[in-house]
Amino acid sequence: MSIKQALKHPFQYKKIPINSIAEEVTKKRANDAVGTIKRVWSYLAREKAKLWLVILMVLISSAMSLLGPFMVGKAIDSFIVTKEVSGLGLLVIGLITVYICHSLSVFLQSFWMIGIAQNTVYDLRSDLFRKFHRLPIAYFDKRQHGELMSRVTNDIDNVNNTLNQSVIQVFSSIITLIGTIAVMLYLSPLLTIVTMSIVPVMFAATRWITRRTGPLYKLQQKRLGELNGYVEETISGQHVIKTYSQEERVINEFEKRNKDLNHSGFWSLTISGFIPKVMNMLNFLSFGMIALVGGVLALNTELVTVGVIVIFTEYARQFTRPLNELSNQFNLLLSAVAGAERVFHVMDEVEEELDEDGAIELTHTNGHFSFENVSFGYEENATLSNVTFEAVPGQSVAFVGHTGAGKTTMINLISRFYNYDSGRITLDGIELKNIKRSSLRSHMAFVLQDSFLFHATIRENIRYGRLDATDEEVENAAKKANAHDFIEQLPEGYDTVLDQDGSGISQGQKQLLTIARAFVAEPSILILDEATSNIDTITELKIQEALKELMKGRTSFIIAHRLNTIQEADQIIMLEHGHILEKGSHEELLNKKGHYYNLYKSQLREVVGS
Repeated sequence: MSIKQALKHPFQYKKIPINSIAEEVTKKRANDAVGTIKRVWSYLAREKAKLWLVILMVLISSAMSLLGPFMVGKAIDSFIVTKEVSGLGLLVIGLITVYICHSLSVFLQSFWMIGIAQNTVYDLRSDLFRKFHRLPIAYFDKRQHGELMSRVTNDIDNVNNTLNQSVIQVFSSIITLIGTIAVMLYLSPLLTIVTMSIVPVMFAATRWITRRTGPLYKLQQKRLGELNGYVEETISGQHVIKTYSQEERVINEFEKRNKDLNHSGFWSLTISGFIPKVMNMLNFLSFGMIALVGGVLALNTELVTVGVIVIFTEYARQFTRPLNELSNQFNLLLSAVAGAERVFHVMDEVEEELDEDGAIELTHTNGHFSFENVSFGYEENATLSNVTFEAVPGQSVAFVGHTGAGKTTMINLISRFYNYDSGRITLDGIELKNIKRSSLRSHMAFVLQDSFLFHATIRENIRYGRLDATDEEVENAAKKANAHDFIEQLPEGYDTVLDQDGSGISQGQKQLLTIARAFVAEPSILILDEATSNIDTITELKIQEALKELMKGRTSFIIAHRLNTIQEADQIIMLEHGHILEKGSHEELLNKKGHYYNLYKSQLREVVGS
């Protein structure tokens, strides 16, 4: 039975080959748990001073937990058996002191560890968020945004919870285990051997269980991320879902993904739940063996006293308890490691290429672009082939063609969101690869077809084009974009707070704000991707006039599907399957009566027919 079939039938436990599940999941993704733990430790090590204090408190609490039973056992031999009760008062005071010190040290270690865990997760989340902004656009184009968000939230929260709960427990268990064995050997090597005889059984049982839970925890985290991505996608696409009445299909797909997560979580928790049961059974077995062997020795020899047997029964619990806790915490650690691996997987992604050695800071540009036999492909799919053209300063260049012709790719290469594979692109005679990306983009303004607004005021959204713009400059930009009038009609005017999706204003108004953002940027290079596609005809005419004014003296690149919007462009480039078919002005291309002419006439017929 495959893993897919197995996880769909969690209750048919006799038919499910658990080994094959673990092996199949392990094969699907190689792991480096030790390396991941080391990387998490590198974050923890930033709080060395507090960590040493935590370790000191763990040592004190472990010592106090060992000292209490030892004092009780010795009191039995010294006071109870001999009926010398005069020292019991002092013993009680000593025990009270021991347990107060134990409680205080436990509180302090927990208090300091919470601070360490919070600071560690803060640094981890900050580094991950910074990493997102160093990744290339191509990385985000290929992944669900909700799944990436899950790395910042669910996976890091998983690490946080484990650090708060497990790190101290692991330290404490190890120290308590070492101290318990040392004192037990001091009191009775023979009873120590009897107590430790269950260790191989414990180790074998724990190993069998954890080898199966580890891959399942990874699968659970993976499916949780996929589910988050699907939820984010469906919420963002509610208009499309409702328009095409796909609610039932979306719900069914969610149920499938939710069941997959449910099944992987069921098996990881069910199998890990065997650990405390097995440990308790072995614990009771250990008690019985100590009572039997210790009783025989106490009755027939002087090697063991009643007090020592009492100490051993308590230490046996303290001996198996750390093992039990280590086993339980190991499962939590596996879950945290799975989450941390997903976080570090993003951190290990190849970042946007560094600027080449000697790349210059572009302080000024005339906007003179030149493409020389440029070819490019996404992965192995050729998108542009031997493209050659020139855009002189102040010229407007429009790219037209059918979907998939390569128009957006041209913009991606101009802005260096992607690097071309061969050929050469220059700006003012300097190859783009020799210009720092941030410097290049600082001279550009983008108005894209899909307008994006931040959760901020209208003023702040416009000012995003140039953060040092004054309020007056922001308002002037809005007036040029024909957005001032509708902004003034809003209850809070320019201080109206918008949601990320710009709810409360129309799609056309959102586009006007992004155009105003471009105005305030005062760029040398302007990129328009269907900038007026969501605006009514009357507004479009006004915007065209404003854009015409904005493009004066600036090199502009325009993507257009409606040819009537780019008739006044200085140069129109007709693309088809990554090749330039034709280029020239609107009149020149019409006179050629070629591909552009046919496309223009077909659109004209559509307008007349409508």
